Amino acid sequence: MERANRQKNKPLAIISTLLIMYVITGLALLALALLLLKLQPGETIISAGILAIYILSCLIGGLIAGKRMKVHKFLWGLLTGAAYFLILLAGSFLLNRSVSADTVQVATTLVMCMGAGMIGGMIS
Repeated sequence: MERANRQKNKPLAIISTLLIMYVITGLALLALALLLLKLQPGETIISAGILAIYILSCLIGGLIAGKRMKVHKFLWGLLTGAAYFLILLAGSFLLNRSVSADTVQVATTLVMCMGAGMIGGMIS
């Protein structure tokens, strides 16, 4: 019976984990925007800050997913990072009507999100 309940709760656990990840991302991007307003750094620093926020969010999401799932933690962290990236990509596509980055940059971001989620799941 417990196993059936755990199976039913997996999608809900992943969705709530993704919501937590996006709240973290939103707050961190707001802090980055305020910092950028004061310092006015170059485009390279802005891109690095955004990637760092993505990695941090996926790492925390992997930790949460691993703790919630209890088995195959690394896999759930990896899937959570992939889902996070896919939602980001879909949102970007909906806003811009195209993917504004080149294929290498998109693939690199995907690998970083998945890797950070997997590491979070492994250390959970």
